[in-house]
Amino acid sequence: MGRINRTNPWRWVLRDIDFEIQPGDAVGIVGINGAGKTTLLKILTQVMYPTSGKVDLTGKVGALIELRGGMHPDLSGRENALLYGSLMGLGRKEVVRRFDDIVDFAQLAGAIDRQVKFFSSGMQMRLGFAIAAFMNPDVLLVDEVLAVGDAWFQQRCLDRIRDVLQQGTTLVLVSHDLASVESVCRRGLWIRNGMLNADGPIRDVLAGYRKSVEEFSFENLNHGGIVRIIEVQLNESGNPILESHGFLDIKLLLQTFERERGRLYIGVSEGPGTPTFLVSTELILEEGDTTMRCHIDNIPLPRGRYFVWICMEAVDDRKLIPWHPAATFEVFGSDLDHAPLGIVRLSSVHVKSDWSQDIGFPLDANVVNDNDSERPASPVD
Repeated sequence: MGRINRTNPWRWVLRDIDFEIQPGDAVGIVGINGAGKTTLLKILTQVMYPTSGKVDLTGKVGALIELRGGMHPDLSGRENALLYGSLMGLGRKEVVRRFDDIVDFAQLAGAIDRQVKFFSSGMQMRLGFAIAAFMNPDVLLVDEVLAVGDAWFQQRCLDRIRDVLQQGTTLVLVSHDLASVESVCRRGLWIRNGMLNADGPIRDVLAGYRKSVEEFSFENLNHGGIVRIIEVQLNESGNPILESHGFLDIKLLLQTFERERGRLYIGVSEGPGTPTFLVSTELILEEGDTTMRCHIDNIPLPRGRYFVWICMEAVDDRKLIPWHPAATFEVFGSDLDHAPLGIVRLSSVHVKSDWSQDIGFPLDANVVNDNDSERPASPVD
């Protein structure tokens, strides 16, 4: 529970949370700020204790919940590694055996004996993640480290997470970087208002979460642009469902009170404001109403629900129409193929492909032609 205001001084930060994670699972936890994700991780690590209910967690736990990751600022990086290992129940020799890998991953060879309080935030983050991941925990809890680091460090973290998963480690990952969550997790938990709103395959959970974010923007965003959008119409034929690789017609009725010149952008998105693809055109709007039409012959989208986002910028970079969702549509078609573990899906498009294979060598490499004269010479020969 936590204090919220004078009229209603207490609220449940988490309530009726019930789930089970099997050894070796990779679970991503998503939700808006304040939903209770970090509190849940702190309860799992027993930094905090629930008001009611219980948590059963077995094995060594490696956790990086906050930037310092439990490190003491007055100790050096080397001393923090030894301290963390002892807290996990590892002997000094075992920590020393893994120490070089920790320093190499964190790239702190020249600073490892310096007090952590003199480290930059990036150095602290690299050291904290390296210590947590290289102690070979049975359960690894990570909170937002992928969203804080640069692109190079994010990829190294994903590679290390992939390695520990292959060793049988159980992963619980909290992040707003939904692409990274989808790339390493197979199961998702969506925490909403302190309650477990969804639990299932990661793509289904993320789709529901993205949908809620965009619906909130669609219903509550005050556009306030110089150019007004009077009407948005999709596919004048009236077909409510589009098909993968089918066409999409977008009709816009725009209104302005003075002549404006700029570029109109139309994006289609499954996530919160990041377009899966984007098209644009230059135009001049005269005072009054203007009808614009956009035809997209092939929409490479898998099955799902999508939003049409619209923006217009003047030649002097003024926002004539701020970037916002203006319409929604459904697509009927194929699902995306599953990406290999550790591969970040940067886009959500469905691309058709044709495959062929020539006849190759037989699968049984021990089969040898009876005619020695026709048998290829071996490398030994």
